[in-house]
Amino acid sequence: MIREMCAADTKAAAMIEKELFTDSWTEQGFIDSLKEPTALFLAAEGEDGSLQGYIGAYYVLDDAEIVNVAVTKSCQGQGIGLSLVHEMLTRLREKKVETVVLEVRIGNAPARHVYEKAGFEAIGIRKDFYELPREDAVIMKKDI
Repeated sequence: MIREMCAADTKAAAMIEKELFTDSWTEQGFIDSLKEPTALFLAAEGEDGSLQGYIGAYYVLDDAEIVNVAVTKSCQGQGIGLSLVHEMLTRLREKKVETVVLEVRIGNAPARHVYEKAGFEAIGIRKDFYELPREDAVIMKKDI
């Protein structure tokens, strides 16, 4: 089930961040983001009520940026990431957003594949965007 993220999800989201990323968001970072009126965070909840993944975006007028997408290692490869992206695009469209952008590590082929399946196209490179390890980011865009 995909639903809006709530404060009760922030601890689990921060744990998923630590599991997956070297430069991870903190629980407080999620709490603060959920309070932002231009933020939208969605959660993928398993049948047992556990947080399996999440996606977050910020939007202003007709533009949005997806700032993070994560699925627990044990749930990867099951289509959860793609479902989260599709649901985010649907909800952003309802908010009259027309263009969505994101950055992804150039070496993260699985994530790039998910975004391409959702209709995103590479439009540029940000040199040395990521740290630990240092890596370029691919800028991707989708008109919705």
